[in-house]
Amino acid sequence: MSRCLAIDVGNTSTTLGVVDGLHVLAHGHVPRGIDAIDEVLRLMNRFQRRHFFEGGILGSVVPATNRRWEKCIKGHTGLLPLFLTHQTLLPVGIDYPHPGTIGADRLANACAAVKLYGAPVIVADFGTALTFDVVNAAGKYCGGVIAPGLPLMTDYLAERTALLPLISPRGRCGRIGRSTEGAMRIGARIGYRGMIREITSYLREQSGMQKAVCCATGGFAGWVLENAGMDYHVDPDLTLKGLGVVYDLNEVR
Repeated sequence: MSRCLAIDVGNTSTTLGVVDGLHVLAHGHVPRGIDAIDEVLRLMNRFQRRHFFEGGILGSVVPATNRRWEKCIKGHTGLLPLFLTHQTLLPVGIDYPHPGTIGADRLANACAAVKLYGAPVIVADFGTALTFDVVNAAGKYCGGVIAPGLPLMTDYLAERTALLPLISPRGRCGRIGRSTEGAMRIGARIGYRGMIREITSYLREQSGMQKAVCCATGGFAGWVLENAGMDYHVDPDLTLKGLGVVYDLNEVR
């Protein structure tokens, strides 16, 4: 396997890591991504001091920043990164009408999930949006479901009401809200669980998906799914692992 610098560029934050196949050796988050160039370079410097890596791979859902990322990576490490797209050699097939519209993060998640759990598999990613991605029994990415992310729900309540505060969807939830914040936190967590159960049940009703393994990633996956009684494998590093798998496959060839 080949060790690489993997970068997952999201809408609200970017995650950088050093990955060896399915093993994440180091990682860090930069909330403003390439706009916080000093933080990016500090992370890269830390990685380079502690880990040797042979190449780089970038999975981005913000195409407008791709050239800046390429320049940053090449200028600082001397490496020309591989860009993950639907045209990259992948360990999964694609059965989707417009493959160019599939986000790189969704492809990376699907690749890691198949390597870890086999197919069929369902991946839920708790990001700015809540995405569900489906790889069928034939090992082909065939689509999914997109719903509003948890932060959008809590932000919207604060923006559109006079008395409801902006809350962080984290922390302990009581059985009944004993404060406005507590009531909102329960509504966010339990209500979100209901949506996840319903979507998961719907996807498993599709042909060949009844025994699909379910896995989850993203910043709020652990908080929402903890003690929820749903058979989801939670892996916060799933996207980085997928980038590592794709890099390894392309580097070998």
